[in-house]
Formats: sequence, structure tokens, C-alpha cells
Amino acid sequence: MAVFQRFLTLPPFPRGFHLVTHSILKHLPELEELRAGVLHIHILHTSASLTINENADPDVRRDMETIFNRLVPENHPDYVHTLEGSDDMPAHAKASLLGNSISVPVGQGQLILGTWQGVYLCEHRNKGGPRQLCLTLMGE
Repeated sequence: MAVFQRFLTLPPFPRGFHLVTHSILKHLPELEELRAGVLHIHILHTSASLTINENADPDVRRDMETIFNRLVPENHPDYVHTLEGSDDMPAHAKASLLGNSISVPVGQGQLILGTWQGVYLCEHRNKGGPRQLCLTLMGE
């Protein structure tokens, strides 16, 4: 079994849901060598998250942002952690709801994603800055 691990720093994205599948693939040329395995992707931040969803229609990404903003609104009177701005505590909650890691199966040198699936970086801060991903590719 082969194991490859890389760190990928993504540039700052505006708040929202962003497809990063191609950035990840460009950073893992070893993927082509594997006939079966798994790619584990972990984000090293607490106010951004990862998920897999629709990769074709950008309206889905906008709607996801709308849904999460309604689920976890800014400036809620019950929030205690407010020193880092009105978007910080909601960003932590949204990141916990979606999660900080995803795993994607690998087959015949490619990620096994559905026809309309892509990997999203979910930026929950207004100005989140660069985001670092740990990419661990395992397989044979």
C-alpha cells in the first residue's frame, strides 16, 4: 500500500461555498498511480469546513450559503463568543455542522465522485484568509 500526504494552502475565498476539486487534483499527481484507495481531506481551521455537493449549477452554492445563514444567524443575542466579530461564532457552528474532514474513494487513478459531485471549501467568515488542507492519499 502506498501513502502520500501533502498540504495544500488555498487562497482566500469570499464567504460562501466554493468548488476546490480541481485544486486538490492538481496537487496530487500520485492519484493517477492508484487503482484503488481513498483520499482523506482535512481542513486545519475551525471557521471553515468541507463537504461534497453539486458541482454544476452555481445556484446550489448560493442556496447553501442562504440556508446556513438562516440556520445559524449572526448577532444572535445568546452568543457569548463575540470578540472576533459577528461572523466568528456562527462560522464555528457552521463548521461543526458540516465537519472538518471528508473521505473520497479512489478508483483507476481518479476520485470516485458522482457525475454532479464536487468538493466544496465552505468559507464561513467574511474574511477568512488562506485555508490549509491536509491531503492524505492511500491505496495501491
